[in-house]
Amino acid sequence: MAHMRQGFTVNNQNSLASLGWQPFFQQQLSLEEWDNATPARVVEHHKSIIELTTEIGPLSISISHSTPPLTVGDWVLLTADTTISRVLDRQSCFSRKASGSKVGEQLIAANIDTAFIVCSLNEDFNLSRIERYLSMTHEAGTEAVVVLSKRDLCPDPDSLRNQVQAMDSMLCVEMVNALETDSVSVLMPWCQSGKTVVILGSSGAGKSTLSNTLVEAEVQSTGAIRDDDSKGRHTTTRRTLLTMPNGTMILDTPGMRELQLSHCEQGVAATFRDIDQLSRQCRFGNCHHGNEPGCAIAAALGCGELDQRRFDNYAKLLREQAHNSATLAERRAGDRALSKYYSRAQKQAKKFKRG
Repeated sequence: MAHMRQGFTVNNQNSLASLGWQPFFQQQLSLEEWDNATPARVVEHHKSIIELTTEIGPLSISISHSTPPLTVGDWVLLTADTTISRVLDRQSCFSRKASGSKVGEQLIAANIDTAFIVCSLNEDFNLSRIERYLSMTHEAGTEAVVVLSKRDLCPDPDSLRNQVQAMDSMLCVEMVNALETDSVSVLMPWCQSGKTVVILGSSGAGKSTLSNTLVEAEVQSTGAIRDDDSKGRHTTTRRTLLTMPNGTMILDTPGMRELQLSHCEQGVAATFRDIDQLSRQCRFGNCHHGNEPGCAIAAALGCGELDQRRFDNYAKLLREQAHNSATLAERRAGDRALSKYYSRAQKQAKKFKRG
């Protein structure tokens, strides 16, 4: 069941292009679909309701057992009675292993052009966490910008910025005071009409404050960090696509205390390109980078060319994503086997009834 929100006035700026529609999505439509279907974008996802927006305005759709898996940023096609006919292929997709002991994959966002990875310049500054978010962003196939927030509270911000830049000379790194419009103006090259930006980072990094400044409205709740460890509390509790005055769509995400990677081998390799290239110089193709002779990584660690922390995190993320990927694959295989069992049982039951 779907319904148009009451009191909506058609906005001429609410074109498909302004909502993030690109040729990538256009090329997926048949002529019949273009004539009869209505493209809509998911702007908010609740437990029982999906909020969409179209050229004519916003609408809500109730989630049922037949509703396909969706996430904020997805593009769908609606029939004349406003039911979802299909989900368009995603240009990019952010996902993680479900938190806790759950075996499953959680979709975070789709069809993102740029990811702002926010990390605060205080005691919660963490290079390994930035590398984790970079791995997920690279796997999604999205441009990454590391945004170092709370610049005004750091006595020596340049030294921390240099540590991040040392990861990759081509990585875009910006420092901001998220409370000041002039300060966040350095992010405007990535904020253009029709583009979609996701803001990622841990609780207390300043994501919601940055969202409010970019959108120029208090649309997201903000909270103070804890005095004892500079860590933050969750203020954003759901994923919502917001619109900047210039037409950029901003997706603020809840802080993720647990970001478990899965199916992210290429993303890790891209984030640690220097280590990946070094490993190709090892004498043996199956080198474990320990005591094997001719290990290029061990040599780089020994002479200080490679930082031990960075290599340890690289190895940790590779092990983690391999383990989670295998676990998810086993779960899917089990689900398929169970589905086949039920199908056989139903067929046998039908034969028994006919007999």
